[in-house]
Amino acid sequence: MAVTHGDFVWYELMTTDVKGAAAFYAAVLGWEAADSGMPGPTYMLFSNKGALVAGLMDIPPDAAARNTPPNWGGFIAADDVDASAAAVTRLGGRIYRAPGDIPGIGRFAIAADPDGAVFGLFKGQGEAPEMPGLGTPGHIAWRELHAGDGAGALAFYSELFGWEKREGLDMGPMGIYQLYGKKGTDYGGIMTRTEDMCGPMWLYYVQVEDIDETARRVTANGGTITLEPMEVPGEMWVIQCRDPQGALAAMVGPRP
Repeated sequence: MAVTHGDFVWYELMTTDVKGAAAFYAAVLGWEAADSGMPGPTYMLFSNKGALVAGLMDIPPDAAARNTPPNWGGFIAADDVDASAAAVTRLGGRIYRAPGDIPGIGRFAIAADPDGAVFGLFKGQGEAPEMPGLGTPGHIAWRELHAGDGAGALAFYSELFGWEKREGLDMGPMGIYQLYGKKGTDYGGIMTRTEDMCGPMWLYYVQVEDIDETARRVTANGGTITLEPMEVPGEMWVIQCRDPQGALAAMVGPRP
């Protein structure tokens, strides 16, 4: 399926130790990391069985000056990055990095929604590559927003990207877990964060084949489990963890 406005198209890990992070995700998820060859600061590319998954880089100086910790970020396709950046501001969000070009790659901007959750806008040059199907092992399978105001966040992103409100799951004291998506496909969930949850922030779940083995690899390679295996709909289980540099990561998969 071709990439369209509002689709997630890229993911990126900013860290304090590129070499250490590359080794951790290689051991836990089987990813390979290679230098992109782009000019300027080192930018690594994670791949899974030859298919690109995400980028890896040091925290840029401007982000470090804001005391930005290691973190995973996601980029969302925009038909017009400049127009979408202007819409972010109009809708109450913030632009951290104004639209700019990556020579030979595309145009991007870094934004935050009204609650402060950060995301990227991106429009590539030329034809966009096909994205792996939902549930492909080793790739991002779910995108979860821990929002200050779940309903308000959905309204913001729906206006910006045309996302659709889909099924809402009642989680009792934790409130409604609101699914969202486009073209009849669920992209992820949005929830109003509780006091014990990190955020506001986006969290990206990598599909794995064995959630318990993945959890074992996390701890064996210097990570810390922050959410023990928890069952979710679809006979799947999720975990959340901190990598050795402190970035929050998440995985989803079965218990074979």
